[in-house]
Amino acid sequence: MRALCATLPDRRTGENTVYAMADIGMAAFSTFFMQSPSFLAHQTALERGRGTSNCQTLFAMDKIPTDNHIRSMLDAVPPETLLAMFEETLAALEAGGGLGAFQRLGGHVLIALDGTEYFCSQKLSCPNCSRRARANGRTEHFHAMVSAALVAPGHERALPLEPGFIAPQDGAEKQDCEARAMHRWLATHGAKYARLKPIYLGDDLSSRQPTCEAVLAAGGHFLFTAKPSSHKTLYSWLDGAEVPTLQLKVKQGARFVTHRYRWLESVPIRDGKDAMLVNWLEIEIVDPAGKTTYRNSFVTDLAVTAANVAELAACARARWKIENESFNTLKTKGYNLEHNFGHGRKHLAAVLATMNLLAFAMHTAADLVDAPWKAARAAVGARKRFFEDLRAITTYLVFPTWAALVETLRAGQPPPAIRDG
Repeated sequence: MRALCATLPDRRTGENTVYAMADIGMAAFSTFFMQSPSFLAHQTALERGRGTSNCQTLFAMDKIPTDNHIRSMLDAVPPETLLAMFEETLAALEAGGGLGAFQRLGGHVLIALDGTEYFCSQKLSCPNCSRRARANGRTEHFHAMVSAALVAPGHERALPLEPGFIAPQDGAEKQDCEARAMHRWLATHGAKYARLKPIYLGDDLSSRQPTCEAVLAAGGHFLFTAKPSSHKTLYSWLDGAEVPTLQLKVKQGARFVTHRYRWLESVPIRDGKDAMLVNWLEIEIVDPAGKTTYRNSFVTDLAVTAANVAELAACARARWKIENESFNTLKTKGYNLEHNFGHGRKHLAAVLATMNLLAFAMHTAADLVDAPWKAARAAVGARKRFFEDLRAITTYLVFPTWAALVETLRAGQPPPAIRDG
């Protein structure tokens, strides 16, 4: 991460460069990694008392910039310059044997795509803001992105991948939207993920022919929600058709519920002679009293049979994990994605959101494949307590390495050198 930050574009000229771009980038990133907006202030105080701080030892910074200088310098940095770190994080997960937990349906990985906002204001704005009118007559400015994440049914983690930002595009007359941002994401990143045999998961807005075609062009497969209200042609083909069915009893807690599946192959996704043929499947869950508690339907380019319809439906339902394990964690469990860490006049909001996602991705990879980190997490307990302890001990103690810090968290006592000294 430091090596990448060292390459960030520097708009300064001349010799007035007290802080290197590597220090500026790492200073911003450290606040997200430590989940502490006050981390830099604590480290500055620690440095005054000790002559060094965890910024130097853990994040390899030479000097600690001020918050205002960090925001000023990062505002001109395009967020795309940071995206290579998502590949590095995925590579670390794969090298550590953690990718297998995300593979389903014979070696496919599931990549959920969904839109989310990360800034909103009726006062602050920048050229990259989207806009909407409110009932009070005021204009609301907001930033949004298409977020991508590895998910899997039965897996409690979601690994963030590169975001795609929804922002005004050069030469475009219409305001940018989630669908166009998703197409750009597939065109930009799809080819490098093709080796993982990805199945892209998306909501009903995704299950339109252009998006399905974009997924196939990127070397992937799709498994998108498809509601009857928005796919009238498709559902008209189901009327009167002989549809295969499957019924399974599934244990849910202390009781058994019934999962009912229906599917039909080679149905048109829309009207017209050029309509793509897709395979349709539906799941219905019925409780012991006979009440339907869940029903949803999906379209895919993958073959649907009695042997795989249940797993296909489970994979399709895993799309919600980008809401529960990704967005919910980012917004309510310490990362504070929607908090205004800084808006800027150009790229700052997007750069800080990207760093926040990167911190979450690195934490997730460490949770899955880094043995010392996993041991420390297990010893401390819940995520909230873990980061509370992490912030507390780094406020008062300087650790020579991450290994020493993680061991202190695992063992619950200061390192010998600090304790004895």
